[in-house]
Amino acid sequence: MQRARLMAAAAAVIAERGYAGTSVGHICRQARISRRTFYDLFESREDCLFAVLEDAVRVIKREIDAAGLQGCAWRDRVRGGLFVVLSFFDHEPMLARVCVVQALQAGPRVAQWREDVLARLVEAVDEGRGGSARSRQCTALTAEGLVGAAFAIVYARLLTGKHPGPLSGLLGELMSLIVLPYLGPAAARSERQRAVPPPPKSAAQESARDVALEGDPLRVLPMRLTYRTARVLDSIAANPGASNSSVAEHSGISDQGQVSKLLARLKGLGLLTNAGEGHSKGEPNAWQLTPTGVQVRRSIQIS
Repeated sequence: MQRARLMAAAAAVIAERGYAGTSVGHICRQARISRRTFYDLFESREDCLFAVLEDAVRVIKREIDAAGLQGCAWRDRVRGGLFVVLSFFDHEPMLARVCVVQALQAGPRVAQWREDVLARLVEAVDEGRGGSARSRQCTALTAEGLVGAAFAIVYARLLTGKHPGPLSGLLGELMSLIVLPYLGPAAARSERQRAVPPPPKSAAQESARDVALEGDPLRVLPMRLTYRTARVLDSIAANPGASNSSVAEHSGISDQGQVSKLLARLKGLGLLTNAGEGHSKGEPNAWQLTPTGVQVRRSIQIS
């Protein structure tokens, strides 16, 4: 739970102050966690940033896997993957600036991470070679140049923030740029003219860093959230409409009185709502997370 809060705080502070202007103290104050705890979990400021970046890559990879691009033609795989990345950045603008802009200011570990990510993107684009006589004239350097150009365009948009419209609006132009050397002018024109699909809902719903973008929902809670509390929120998220006994069973709480008190307190804090008739009418409770409860649960989500 503390690790998740520190990562969320790091993303928010680095996006606002820049990596060079962010200290461990800034992160700890944002997360309301001691420096000692920070160093129990992370070796350094860069180590914390690295964890944030790795987390973002995991989310994006999950989105790409869920897009069902396996077995598609190269052109459709590249377009689908690029759309997922751009949509993720649209939903997570602060995290996008951290990944694309601020990561360039960090140390050697993050620099190596960036090179590894770009190498994977180059490998995906380079698969366009060999499909036709035209594409066979391309070299590995072609893919490197295309990925570098696309990165530079996205970097410029995020750095200044002056360009109107979402990053996903660049999909057609970037795809036109990518397919041109492999498939020719006609394919490039076709990509430029294709409509941009609506953003995938999962990118907004499943991002592990939502709390970093919307503010820390734990900040306003007059209680210390424990592992047991996290288990309760996790249980209700997985089983909306769960009764007291069901929550107790899935959370590993044997005392029904304790779970009833905890549920009532979480309801009073605005994290839960009870859609059931309750004991006054002889019916079981039916607990659900409120929107605030969803945010809090994400910020302390346990595995």
